Amino acid sequence: MLGSFAVGKTSLIRRFIVSIFEEKYQTSVGVKVDKKQISIDNHQLNMMLWDLAGEDTFNSLQQNFLRGSSGFILVADGTRSSSLEKSLELYERIRSDYPEAAFILVLNKVDLKDHWQITDDQIEALKEDGWRIFLTSAKTGEQVELIFEALGRLMLGLEVAV
Repeated sequence: MLGSFAVGKTSLIRRFIVSIFEEKYQTSVGVKVDKKQISIDNHQLNMMLWDLAGEDTFNSLQQNFLRGSSGFILVADGTRSSSLEKSLELYERIRSDYPEAAFILVLNKVDLKDHWQITDDQIEALKEDGWRIFLTSAKTGEQVELIFEALGRLMLGLEVAV
C-alpha cells in the first residue's frame, strides 16, 4: 500500500483484515505488515500487506521494503487532488524496478464524494490510459474486499472486472 499521508492506507487494511474502521487518525510510522489468506477461483493466496508510512517523498529506506513485491495498491484521497498526483509520481518512481508487478489505483473516501477534488473526467482519463481504478471507503467498507481480490487476481494472471 503506497500513497500520501492520511489517504486511508491503514484504514483500508484494517477494514480488510479485521472489518474495523476507527475514526481516530493515527499516523503510521515505518512499516506495518499484516497477512490474510484469500481464495480466488480455487487458488489460495497468502497476501502479505505492507502498510508503508505515508510520505510525499519516497526515500531509499522505503524502497527497500518493496523488494520482492508482486503487486501494489496506490491509494489517493478523493478529497485531496494532490494525493492523486503523489500516487502517480510514486508509480513512475517504482514501475521501472517492478515491471511485472500488478498495480491498481484506489481513490478512497467515496463516502465524502460531495467533497471530492478529483473529477470524473480525471478518473475517465486515467482509465483510458489503462489504469484499473477502484472507488473505496474504508469507513463504510465499500469495495474494500474487491480491491484486494482484484490485486490478487492480477498477481495470479486472472481477469479482473473493473
